[in-house]
Amino acid sequence: MIAIVVRSARLLAAHWPALLAWILAGTLGHYLVLELASLVGARTALGGILLLPLAALCLVVAYVGMFLVLRRGMPTLRALAPLPDGPRERRRAFLDGVLGGILPFVAFYAAWGFIRDDVADYLNGVHTWLAAWGQNAAVNGLEFDTTGTGDQIGFDIVTATILVAAFVGRWAHKRWKSQLPLWTGVPATYLEVLWVYLAAYILTDLARAVTDWIASRQAMVWLADVRESMVGVLAPVGFVWDAVEWLLGEAGGLILLPVAWLTIAGVIYGQAVRATAPRLRGRVVEHVRTRYDTVPQRVRRRLRDIWLEVTGRFRPIGQAIALMWRAGPVLIAGYVLLYTIVTLGENWLIIGLSRAIGPHPTNTVWQPLSVALVMIVAAVVAPLRVVVIAGTYDRAIRAIASAGDDESEVEDLVVAADRDDDIEMLAEPAGQKDRVGDVVRDDRV
Repeated sequence: MIAIVVRSARLLAAHWPALLAWILAGTLGHYLVLELASLVGARTALGGILLLPLAALCLVVAYVGMFLVLRRGMPTLRALAPLPDGPRERRRAFLDGVLGGILPFVAFYAAWGFIRDDVADYLNGVHTWLAAWGQNAAVNGLEFDTTGTGDQIGFDIVTATILVAAFVGRWAHKRWKSQLPLWTGVPATYLEVLWVYLAAYILTDLARAVTDWIASRQAMVWLADVRESMVGVLAPVGFVWDAVEWLLGEAGGLILLPVAWLTIAGVIYGQAVRATAPRLRGRVVEHVRTRYDTVPQRVRRRLRDIWLEVTGRFRPIGQAIALMWRAGPVLIAGYVLLYTIVTLGENWLIIGLSRAIGPHPTNTVWQPLSVALVMIVAAVVAPLRVVVIAGTYDRAIRAIASAGDDESEVEDLVVAADRDDDIEMLAEPAGQKDRVGDVVRDDRV
């Protein structure tokens, strides 16, 4: 953990102006896009839906920029994946980082309720504009038609059509990427964030509906009655029950959140550990494997092609998770502790500043000031959080590389690798490879 602290301090001292500029630009862009989406959504629902995902994209671009700025100060990562030489290569690396980071970032964004917050802010803005325009129309004796406005977002024919069209467009760009100019990566980035954002919102909305339905079932009522009856007989049971509920609720914020950020960093950097997949054994597995070997090779190649089309988007995420697994529990536990300290520092900084400002009227002072205070503190703490993540990632790669690669493989990954490269990696080995134990090192690395 001391090594992570030292590396993080060096990264922060060397790059804090650029980090602060990136996060301020991303936060400002996020706010302005939400305001613009609300204005447009008050006129047309389609325009609001098309603009809303750009708010999350502003934050994705900001964090990708922050992580890539720190790359120069990460010696292990720089040795394994040298920095791009020319401006064209740097632009492509940046676009690849944005494209690769959209899926895990938006998944994290949805899981912690930030998409729901964005939609709530968007709808509040739409209703504010509609109320103002409606009042103005009433004063002037005019009719005000709200048909087609974006006063609600849900799964309907419009969102479904947009989602499918964006996914098909993104797939087409990935399929013919090598034949397209570099500037097409910009609309491809928009299509990626559009379909992922809408899909994440629809899924979280559906999950909330399912959760509410389960909570209203008779079985849950019976479970609550059982708890009350047990607490009435044995009071310690109630304390244990509440403690377990608290632990399960806090585990997500304490463990899953920092792990999710480390996964996002792994996808953005494109440098991950690809652990050797465990070989499943058993009579049924061997029978299936034998039957699969009898399938003609052309059919197997096509099946592998389809499988890679489906899972290729998630492979960088799995490889980044494998890095954390191979780095060991001590390193990850130290990182989680540091991340928690940073989070507590952010909360205490907000409390300290509010105490320093002192008591003031709520409506005239604290209501407008509270939002600005939280945003400023978040912008100040964000660079510190990012350097801790980057320092941990570089240390994890170093720990695995120094272990002799006895159980895993350190490989230079391109985040937005095309389909042909993926097929070559998982197909029959065509190039020269060295095998040491269970590790396969490709000469292309």
